[in-house]
Amino acid sequence: MLFYFTGTGNSLYAAKAIEPDPISIPQVIHQAPLEFTADAIGIVAPVYGHEAPPMVKEFLRKARFHTGYFYMVLTYGNRHGGAAELAQKLCQDCGIQSAYINVLQMADNWLPAFDMDEQKKLDKGVDSSLARIVGDITARKRWIAPVTEADRAAHREFLANMERLPADAWQHLIRVTDRCVGCGICERVCPSASIQVVEGKAAHIPGHCQTCLACAHACPQKAIGLSVPEKNPGARYRNEHISLAELIQANHQMNK
Repeated sequence: MLFYFTGTGNSLYAAKAIEPDPISIPQVIHQAPLEFTADAIGIVAPVYGHEAPPMVKEFLRKARFHTGYFYMVLTYGNRHGGAAELAQKLCQDCGIQSAYINVLQMADNWLPAFDMDEQKKLDKGVDSSLARIVGDITARKRWIAPVTEADRAAHREFLANMERLPADAWQHLIRVTDRCVGCGICERVCPSASIQVVEGKAAHIPGHCQTCLACAHACPQKAIGLSVPEKNPGARYRNEHISLAELIQANHQMNK
């Protein structure tokens, strides 16, 4: 049994390599009871600021997992900042005993810092690293990815930078421009119903935004940008192995 969270398809691609039919966290988090039993239960998710997305944290706090082998695979783009150690602590705080936590470097979709055209060209050895992870999980290896002091320092630097910003800064990151034609794709790829078409135009609703940037990356008109400068405003990203239809199936919130 494997649960996943994805914004642009990277974590879904990794999840599908581990389990043929992984379960979308946005599609189950509002169900009750959140109680699951299986020989092995896993989570695949990206890291934002080196930690699991808010919805993944919420899921781990709410759910009860009955398994002898709980694992996490965390996808990241540039630096993981000790993500495995942070995830292990999160699991401990949630009363979950983690057997295996690993990190997987993939394309970085954070538009303020990275050019998506450049990211698409980089060879980060995704498939070979993913094959090793799948082998580990199949063999029920018990292991937590090592974390260096440099990783911890990177996370401390990130937290220090965040302290200089308003507490809700990321909730006001999305900006809809006049290029919007009201197609609704942004609404259907949003995992938290934080963007909706109102009177023929997309509107971002702060409060529960995951800052996954799925809406910005998926917009066919490039009508969704950010309130901060982007590395390349004309470039967007979706994992080449994942279709738009799969992202919609994973994230569309029918009952807003």
